[in-house]
Amino acid sequence: MSTDSARALKSLGFLTIGSFDEADPFAGHESTLEIIELGERLGFDSAWLRDRHLQHGISSPIAVLAAASQRTTRIELGTAVIPLGLENPFRLAEDLSTVDVLSKGRLNPGVSVGVPTHFDEIKDHLYPDTWQTEDFTTTRVERLLHNLRGDEVSTFSGTQGVETFSTRIQPHSPGLAERVWYGAASMGSATWAGEHGLNLLSSSVVRAEQDDDFARIQRAQIEAFRAVHPLGQAARASQGLVVIPTDSATPQQAAKYHAYAESRMARTSAPQGPGRMLFAPDIVGTSEQIADVLRAHAGFQAVDEVVFALPFSFEHDDYVQILTDMAQTLGPELGWEQAV
Repeated sequence: MSTDSARALKSLGFLTIGSFDEADPFAGHESTLEIIELGERLGFDSAWLRDRHLQHGISSPIAVLAAASQRTTRIELGTAVIPLGLENPFRLAEDLSTVDVLSKGRLNPGVSVGVPTHFDEIKDHLYPDTWQTEDFTTTRVERLLHNLRGDEVSTFSGTQGVETFSTRIQPHSPGLAERVWYGAASMGSATWAGEHGLNLLSSSVVRAEQDDDFARIQRAQIEAFRAVHPLGQAARASQGLVVIPTDSATPQQAAKYHAYAESRMARTSAPQGPGRMLFAPDIVGTSEQIADVLRAHAGFQAVDEVVFALPFSFEHDDYVQILTDMAQTLGPELGWEQAV
C-alpha cells in the first residue's frame, strides 16, 4: 500500500531537549517553559520534550509538561520519547493521566522500548533486585496501554474505612490511550506500532536494514505502518527532522547554524555502528530553501504532521528566532495554516 505523493501539512510542532546548566537548572527549565509559551503564541499545534537521563537535559518531561499545561491553553504537549525501560507502567500511567487531566486532554505521550542506555552501569540502582528478569520488550507498551485505557489493575474495589478504592488507574482520562505515539526506527517497530493501533513518531534516525537512503527508508516505514494500522491511510504519522530556518537570523546566528550542521554531516554519509543507524542531515537555510528540500523528501511527502527538532546546544534567543521563522515563514511556505 502506498501513500499519496504528497500531503498538505496540517500540524506543525517542535521538539526540544531542554538543556540546562548543572549549576543553575532552574534557568534552563524556565527557558523551556517560555519556549513552549512562545510556541503557543506563534500558533504551533504541538510542543514536544525529549527525555534525557543522567544528562543536562530534561529527565522528567511529564513534570515539566505539567507546569506547561498551566501556562498554556491550546497547544498539544508531547514526549519524544519516554524510554519505558526506565519506567514502571503502573506509575507512569498515573502521571500521564494526571497531566492529561490538568491539560484538559492535550497530552501526547511518545514512548519507546529497549534496554536502557548504559544499563550495566545503572542497573544496580535502577533495578537492584530484578535487573536480570526485567522485560524491556514491547510488552511494556502493552502494559502502559492497558493502564491508560482504564482496564483492571486491581482485584479490590470498594470502601475500606473512609477510603474508596478503584480497580483502574486514577484519574482515568478518556482518549489518552489513543494519543500514545511510538518512536520507531526500524521496519519491525513501525509495523508493530501499526498493528497495535498506535501513532508513529519517525525522527531523524532510522535503521538501515535493506537500503542506505534515509528518505526512502523513512517512507517505507511509514507505508508499512499504515498498511497494517486499523485506520489505514488515516493513521497518524509524524516526521521529525532538524530544521533550522535563517530568514531573520543575524549573520552570526546563520554562521553558527551552518557550522553546527556541518559538524554533524559526517554521520549522515553512511549507516553507523553495528545497528546500522542512519542519521538525516540537518536542514539549514531560508524557509524557501528548506521547503524545496522537504517537498522533494520521500518521508516528508508521506506525512501531514511534523515535529521539527531544535538543535541541542543553542541559546534561548536562537530558539526564539528559529521558532518564529518556522511559524511565520516556513510553515506557510509548506501550506500550513496557523492555529487560532
